[in-house]
Amino acid sequence: MDFRLTPEQQQLRDTARRFAQTELPGLANEIEARHEPLPREWMTRFASLGYLGINLPAEYGGHGMSHLDAVLVLEEFAKVSPAVAFPIFESCFGPILAIAHFAPEALRKQLIPQVVAGEKIVAVSMSEPEAGSALTDLKTRAVPDGQHYVLKGQKRWCSGAGHADGYLVYCRMSDDAGAKGIGALYLEKGAKGFSFGKQEQLMGFRGVPSADMYFDDVRVPKESIVVPAGGGFRKLMEAFDLERCGNATMSLAIAQGAFDYALGYVQERRQFGKPIVDFQAVQLRLAEMAMKVEAARLLIYQAVSNAAAGLPSVRESSMAKCFANEMVREVAGSALQLMGAYGYSKEYPVERRLRDAWGWGIAGGAIDIQKTNIAGALVGRRFDQRR
Repeated sequence: MDFRLTPEQQQLRDTARRFAQTELPGLANEIEARHEPLPREWMTRFASLGYLGINLPAEYGGHGMSHLDAVLVLEEFAKVSPAVAFPIFESCFGPILAIAHFAPEALRKQLIPQVVAGEKIVAVSMSEPEAGSALTDLKTRAVPDGQHYVLKGQKRWCSGAGHADGYLVYCRMSDDAGAKGIGALYLEKGAKGFSFGKQEQLMGFRGVPSADMYFDDVRVPKESIVVPAGGGFRKLMEAFDLERCGNATMSLAIAQGAFDYALGYVQERRQFGKPIVDFQAVQLRLAEMAMKVEAARLLIYQAVSNAAAGLPSVRESSMAKCFANEMVREVAGSALQLMGAYGYSKEYPVERRLRDAWGWGIAGGAIDIQKTNIAGALVGRRFDQRR
């Protein structure tokens, strides 16, 4: 077992790091201040550098690289800010992966090249006002009508809502109860009857839009069905296992960025006539932070490497996400505490990282849900939360 990156992976990581650290910090600050998404022209630039669709299949216009390669790039961008990294996240770990694995051939050929070229953003829409962790309680419904489905309902907490060009919408597509009735379809922004609510004001995630979405008898061609009902829910959740690894990488990057900043600070900040890193209490906290960051990284690498070009297991992806989500809250909090009032000040980047850190343990499946997934994988069965 070799834990070293290949020379090509090291070069990919180092090139992404130089670009992110040189080109993106000022942009990240502007996005944070304005609370607006990454400007579209940057999508074209990311695409020209090969940072979109890194792990998407080459036959559909992707770069055909590994999930680990995508993790390496995503981490370097997200160290600067999740907002500037979000296009990498969406194009490598978002719903486009479900489309790449399960959508009809024509839809793959249509969408994937546009995503890789930075011409189109695709977001996922899962949660509803009364269906978050209990995803099988979805009420948004798509009813067949000739060569179309008629979509009606409401979605909530969709990251990218109003900004993305297309949406993978999880919905009920048959009268079968629970998971058997759920499938997913692709819907373009601008479709008649498709509208958005006001933008949410969140604690963190500034620059990542979130809003309700409303479907008022929206007609969707049958060719846009990505996964039909009847066993389709299992496929959708398999694709979501890879999204969990992207979520975990965002947490890892925020923690690494907070740790790096605090590590530099404690070597410069002086109290009682010496750098505060000379105090044992500071040394112990630094060691604990570093161990947790590295442990999260190894869990993520394990999950995506074992998946090869396929999809990771629910056990490994849930472990990676759960650990990273808890770790980033602890590490970002410790970084802020080491910096004292400077860490609490908006003039410095650590308080933003703490705000952003908290959201990843809510998005993409709550921390406790991941623990239930892990326990289920350990005993070889799913736990019915309704009984």
